[in-house]
Amino acid sequence: MTTEQSTSAYVWASVQDAPVRELFPGIRARMLWNGDNGAKACVLEMDANTCWQGIDVHEPGPEEVFVVSGVFNDGDRDYPAGSFIHAPAGSSHVPQTTTGCALFLFYPEG
Repeated sequence: MTTEQSTSAYVWASVQDAPVRELFPGIRARMLWNGDNGAKACVLEMDANTCWQGIDVHEPGPEEVFVVSGVFNDGDRDYPAGSFIHAPAGSSHVPQTTTGCALFLFYPEG
């Protein structure tokens, strides 16, 4: 029997080193990873008293959200730090915050 060592397939990124893209005034995305079939992961930073412009529709797939800090509001309710939200494909919301927040977003299907 032989043993083979494989090289690590891990990919990692540091939030502070990730490129910043301003989506709307006071709302920034930091892309951490782009995978196969459109999958991606990023951190969304929202300053206090900011609101997404328009409705955020989850297409083609779902959106997974983890509230890292602050309080996130989806237009219906508040989610404090430590909250996890699964938004199924086809669902929508209006992201906003009064306190400011940081969110980890994962899109398994893009």
